[in-house]
Amino acid sequence: MAIGDIIVGIDIGTSKVTAVVGEVNSFNQVEIVSTSECKCFGVKKSKITDEEEVAGAISNVIEQAEEESNLKIHSAYVTIPGKYVTLVQNSIVKEAKDKYAGISTKDVTSAILQIKDIDVPDDKVLIDIIANEFSLDNGRIIDDPVGSLSSAFTVKGEVVLADKEYVKKLTSVFKKANIEIDGIVANVLAERGLILDKNELRDNVMILDIGAGNTDIGVFEGKSFIYTNTIPLGGDNITSDIAYVFNISEEEADRLKRQYGLALKSFIDNDTDIILNTYKGEERTKTIKSSELIDVIEARVEEIFSLVNKNISNEGIKSNINNVVLTGQGITNINKSDVAGKIILNIPVKISTGRLISTIKPNYRSSYALVKYVASRPYAKTVSSSIDTKSETNILKTIMERIKEFFYS
Repeated sequence: MAIGDIIVGIDIGTSKVTAVVGEVNSFNQVEIVSTSECKCFGVKKSKITDEEEVAGAISNVIEQAEEESNLKIHSAYVTIPGKYVTLVQNSIVKEAKDKYAGISTKDVTSAILQIKDIDVPDDKVLIDIIANEFSLDNGRIIDDPVGSLSSAFTVKGEVVLADKEYVKKLTSVFKKANIEIDGIVANVLAERGLILDKNELRDNVMILDIGAGNTDIGVFEGKSFIYTNTIPLGGDNITSDIAYVFNISEEEADRLKRQYGLALKSFIDNDTDIILNTYKGEERTKTIKSSELIDVIEARVEEIFSLVNKNISNEGIKSNINNVVLTGQGITNINKSDVAGKIILNIPVKISTGRLISTIKPNYRSSYALVKYVASRPYAKTVSSSIDTKSETNILKTIMERIKEFFYS
């Protein structure tokens, strides 16, 4: 990344759209320039159901960001849910152009670009390339091969493909918002560097990002990104369950979930009485026990983890996972959710304690993680979004030109 690069990251969630504008400082760190959010109800179960609603929310967060940062924003990066992503492993053996001068940056970027030379199915499009391991001709694994005296080297990585129809819809939405797309990044891939600690980055880890309406799964074997998917359940489902079972408003259900949030009834210390203020039955008020409320929460939390367990078991990857890290506003405010997850998955589970997780408000973590991910890409020609300090219209590059530069060209 280059000092002064300004990166705009947008996350489209089930309940809101958020944006973060970050600038790379002289210490190669990302400083937040602005954050913004807007409620959005145009996405259901990871599907964009109302393009106008989502486009309006994107326009809103961009307008807020421009006002706060005094910039004119023409383009942004965006996250994509795991259900629309397919990962293909590939490796390339590359000869150094001049083995006596050492492996050059050009040798490396050329090899990385060759990783994408696979047969892409007609219903998929290429959105990302990840180089995760370099090894020299003597078999030594190295983080950065540039300068090494070796006649050849091998690069292993993943080609990230996305559902073509979803990308078309995403492109249409951004066009309506008058914003170009710089690049599209799998949500959990972006979050990995933010929510995992140093040891977890080297381990075989599953990230579970439980949001408002979805649970994103990301499985990593060391540096390799091997699997991602989306379960269409999240924290809003727990809220809806409480509202339905006790015949109260969604607002009160959400408040009770936050106040009494507990994933396992066996951990109740004091089974207190709860007076329902918005009860819609014949009686003016109703009183329930906290254990009744937690019964409802426990059932839905159990279902979410059970569906995740079924998914990774069917994919044959469960036995490779050493640890599970939980993140997301849909679950982290529910106590003992990590214990419930461990019981159902039979794998150690913990709430994220990554060093950077506390540096940003929960609302903006996905957008900020996206900006951090983009800023950290090695060998990329440019990662900066298209920005003006003046309001005049700028000639924008097309999405494919922007993504090409994102691919280390």
